[in-house]
This record gives sequence, structure tokens and C-alpha cells, in this order.
Amino acid sequence: MKTVIIKYNAGNVQSVMYALDRIGVNYLWTDDETEIRSADRVIFPGVGEASTAMSYLREKGLDKVIPSLTQPVLGTCVGMQLMCRHSEENDTTCMGIFDIDVKRFQSSEYKVPHVGWNNIYNFKNGLTEGLNENSFMYFVHSYYAELSPYTVATCDYVQPFSAMLQKDNFYAAQFHTEISGKEGQRIIENFLKV
Repeated sequence: MKTVIIKYNAGNVQSVMYALDRIGVNYLWTDDETEIRSADRVIFPGVGEASTAMSYLREKGLDKVIPSLTQPVLGTCVGMQLMCRHSEENDTTCMGIFDIDVKRFQSSEYKVPHVGWNNIYNFKNGLTEGLNENSFMYFVHSYYAELSPYTVATCDYVQPFSAMLQKDNFYAAQFHTEISGKEGQRIIENFLKV
């Protein structure tokens, strides 16, 4: 099985590589369209700022490639947000795979960004198979995807928001699967079996 990690202007790739190494998966880190299209599984991770990341994707043509993929694709953190329609972070037009908006947390009671372990619940897809309801995942984000018909797991911080999304072959998680312990690793393993 050929697994590709999409290379673009977003950090945290090393943690994804370590996670795949731990479960013995060979992977390629690339922004080459041919390599991405020929992969069996595509991982679209990210840490960073939405508009800068989208600029890089547009420059490489990946903003058109990613939404057209037919194999299973997993986006995490900023990767998930860029798969949505629009982000309030620097008023960024994103890829629109999920027809929802990404908004900034607004609160005088909670610290923003949302950093640390929080539980996810109300599972609705196969990536959470084997997880206990209310499993804890590791989050680092100031922006969130609103609840929608694509929501397949929920988290609460300021208000309920989408912890995970799915539409057809596109899967996404707001938390960092690669640094969420055994539960996050289970999600990666489940994704690789889809």
C-alpha cells in the first residue's frame, strides 16, 4: 500500500512520520501531483496559518488536486480546516470539500487557543472503531469547524464543535491524531484499513 503525506507550508509533519513509523507504514512526503494521485491513502496534516497554507497549495495546484482525489484522504488540524469552505483566519477561501465555515472561538471565559487534552463523543464513522466514547485527544487550535451534517465526532470547548468530519472518501480530525496516544494511533490505523 502506498501512503502519501502531502507536503505543503504547514508544520508538524515529523510527528506524522513518527506515528506512521511506529505502526510500520512506509510513506512518501511529497507535493508531486502524480505521486499523490497514485497513492492508496493520502494524509493531509497541518499546523500553521490558513491563508499562508492555502497560498502554497494554490501555487502548487494542490488546491485543485486534493478535492478531486478518489482514494481515502485524512486531514488533521489545519489540514481539516483547509478542507472546509472558508476560514475566518485572515478571511481565507479554502478548498470547499466540506461545505461549512471555520470560525474563531469567541470567549471571555475560556482561553483561546484551545490547547490540551479533551474528549470526543457521538462517534458516527469507522475511524473511531475500537475507541471508547469520550476518548481523549490532543487539540491545539483557535479556530473550529461548526457542527454540520458532516460531523462524525463532537468536542466541547466554548461550544460544541466538529472534532471529526467525513464526506465520501474525505475524513478529517481537528485534533492531532499523531500525538493523541493509543487512541489517536487507532484512528490512523483504522484510516489505513478503510
